[in-house]
Amino acid sequence: MRTFGVEEELLIVDPESGMLLALADLMLPSLVPPKRQDAAQVLPGQQPVHEGADFSYELKLEQIETQTRPCLDYAELLRQLRQSRARADQAARAHGGRVAALATSPQGAATHLTPNQRYMTMQERFGLTVRNQLTCGLHVHTFVESPEEGVAVMDRIRDKLAVLLALSANSPYWNGAETGFESYRTQAWNRWPGSGPTMIFGSLPVYRRLVTRLVESGVLMDEGMVYFDARLARLHPTVEVRVADVCLRAEDAALIAVLVRALVESAAREWNDGVDPAPVPTLLLRMAAWQASNCGLRGQLLDFGTFTPAPAADVVWALVDFVAPVLEEQGELDLVREGVDRILTEGTGSQLQRGPHREGGLAAVVERAVEVTTQGAATGEPLGGNVPLDRLHRG
Repeated sequence: MRTFGVEEELLIVDPESGMLLALADLMLPSLVPPKRQDAAQVLPGQQPVHEGADFSYELKLEQIETQTRPCLDYAELLRQLRQSRARADQAARAHGGRVAALATSPQGAATHLTPNQRYMTMQERFGLTVRNQLTCGLHVHTFVESPEEGVAVMDRIRDKLAVLLALSANSPYWNGAETGFESYRTQAWNRWPGSGPTMIFGSLPVYRRLVTRLVESGVLMDEGMVYFDARLARLHPTVEVRVADVCLRAEDAALIAVLVRALVESAAREWNDGVDPAPVPTLLLRMAAWQASNCGLRGQLLDFGTFTPAPAADVVWALVDFVAPVLEEQGELDLVREGVDRILTEGTGSQLQRGPHREGGLAAVVERAVEVTTQGAATGEPLGGNVPLDRLHRG
């Protein structure tokens, strides 16, 4: 079994009004030991996860990033997710706030740039895109044996990532407005020039050459702005899948991470067996991502085999069936089936937000999100999984 870990970005909010609070700079000192505080300020785009820093700054002071340690199974990952959320919430409470696992802010408010030179340069360069940017994603890191294997994996999972987006959809509201999307975060995020689905690379040299040319174009400031839906982590032996919204329920986040790991393992086996990637044009992948962003699980998705419309539940179960051999080997098939059935029955985070909105408006959405974000959490447990990401491995 490959080790895996995740990063979650959380909003910091007023628990009564639902408005955003710029508290990250006050929260971080209590979450990161003094000897690590300098490391915690390293920007996520440059250093996604690093040993010992379980929390870090993001682009805006109204959000905070949590980072799990490498895990071998769903249960340990879920435990770490719950504990990280609880610790972040505890730090926010000390300053009158709470954390909410919402991929966009339901309430409209001015935001505050994290005072970092790179971020300030980004604001000068990208203007309104940075000023309006406040989105929270779920990034899943999965161990790969080599960069070559990592590129082969990315080539073979690219056609299935939109299904994960649909499962994670958790952003129907944006700055006080109903967006008409289940994952509006996807629409907002894809304004960045280096974001979205990618072509089939075919080899590591081609991948490296493309990344170099993107930076040399001058459009991207540096390699940290290569925001592909799936990319090689620069400092760790992982493929990082970045397509999902942060999930309202920690259980959903752990489930999606398990599915990502199964996709990575399945793709690596295809590569070893000489199976070519599905030759799906990148434009079709954009159509699939847009459809998943718009409809989530409410209507139709594009089937990842034919790229024609099909009922969302059928497409999701087709993905489960695709990775079922790996899941069964790893003893995870039943829990994945139960988790997927739960999401299809109870709804995604986006669907769960709409009930409180009907009853009490946007403030009620945030209030309920705060409750769900930390469900099942315990703050007193010691952190487990004391393996840094640079030692990720097969278990």
